Amino acid sequence: MTGPLETRTPSFSRIELAEVTSRSQTNLLGNIHGGEILKLADSAAGVVAQRHSGGPAVTAALDEMAFLEPVRVGDIVRTFAQINWAGRSSMEIGVRIETQPWDDTAESLHVASAYFVFVAIDGAGDARPVPGLRAETAEDERRMREAEIRRAHRLAKRAEIEAGRRS
Repeated sequence: MTGPLETRTPSFSRIELAEVTSRSQTNLLGNIHGGEILKLADSAAGVVAQRHSGGPAVTAALDEMAFLEPVRVGDIVRTFAQINWAGRSSMEIGVRIETQPWDDTAESLHVASAYFVFVAIDGAGDARPVPGLRAETAEDERRMREAEIRRAHRLAKRAEIEAGRRS
């Protein structure tokens, strides 16, 4: 891994993965099971987290997963993932999921979005430092700002729950 003070850009670890869905992935309604889409999103986010951090990283939280449209058998599912924010050892990874029918050149359809929090770990499973994040574009800056808001909300929610348990 590179030094913890080095910064990296979102493009350093940004990825796109694609897969064709099959009948074995369907739910009772005949659409692709949401858990299958979640698994794809987590896998894409994990690659980004490991690339950015330079080593192993584990899913610590799923901040939000929004399913916007059903995914059908035979759809080509594409996941686009990039780092939105980096802290001392944790990172937020944003994932956008789009589909396109396998037998049509129709425009891609945005079907889901998710925000994952990953923590970089060392060989003993302890948190380890990650490189900082340096925005390249106005879009990167927007993503960083919004990720900081989501982080502040996660921390405030955790503090409120802990305070409620103590009282």
